Amino acid sequence: MKKIEAIIRRAKFEEVKAALHDIDIDFFTYTETFGVGNERKRKNVFRGSSDTDFISRLTLSIVVRDINLKKTVDCLLEKAYTGEVGDGKIFVSPIEESYRIRTKESGDESLYMKE
Repeated sequence: MKKIEAIIRRAKFEEVKAALHDIDIDFFTYTETFGVGNERKRKNVFRGSSDTDFISRLTLSIVVRDINLKKTVDCLLEKAYTGEVGDGKIFVSPIEESYRIRTKESGDESLYMKE
């Protein structure tokens, strides 16, 4: 099993989410993320104070079986792409084990619903 963490533009989220569902990746979590990188955000100045230069993104956290790793990464690379600085990053890490609390299933079986 692998954990994929993808930092993407907020504007690409709905497109990425739909594409992940299309390839049967139906469960993932996401969080609002702020960071700094090569992209430069214009600071807005209002009444003498400026906002921060942090860039707002979403971080998707997806755990997949090894057989689904390539198609998931390829999907993210295609759908999160704009060609502009600030498209994001994808990180892949190994997962030693996973458990579904409700059924107590473990390993690959805990990642998907049985038919």
